[in-house]
Amino acid sequence: MGETWHGTTIIGVAKGGEVVVAGDGQVSLGQTVIKGTARKVRRLKPGGHEVVCGFAGSTADAFTLLERLEKKLEATPGQLQRAAVELAKDWRTDKYLQKLEAMLIVTDGSELYVITGAGDVLEPEHGIAAIGSGGNYALAAARAMIDGPEDAETIARKAMGIAADICVYTNGNLTVEKISG
Repeated sequence: MGETWHGTTIIGVAKGGEVVVAGDGQVSLGQTVIKGTARKVRRLKPGGHEVVCGFAGSTADAFTLLERLEKKLEATPGQLQRAAVELAKDWRTDKYLQKLEAMLIVTDGSELYVITGAGDVLEPEHGIAAIGSGGNYALAAARAMIDGPEDAETIARKAMGIAADICVYTNGNLTVEKISG
């Protein structure tokens, strides 16, 4: 049995009119850390409309999906939900895309979604979405803080720190992108 890639924690937190997407930088192969400074959160600007995306899973697969999402956004400017649904439909029905192993968190600052290869476009409860191996830890931590005084970025950073302390496939080297709706 071959080694498998593990890792990544991505969180999206919406609070106070802004959304923050944060991701760790660790890439692991089996029990070995291959890289600690990967950028798994990206800002796209198709047609002048900014969208922030975070990905978990295979990097090459995620980049393929980000390119497809960018094309969908260019075809439907300013309509993140429609572009996300179109991507999810393609991902579920296209034989090539079906083999891709990744998940995405996407936001335009007013909408926040998780997109999966099962055809899901999920709008999270409480304005918090998290994916990846440490996603449940980050989600639980952020849920505990969301009603407190901290802003979205502080919550995302603290939640990622907690996930990094618990999940061996997550580190504290963060990429953080903030966007307002």
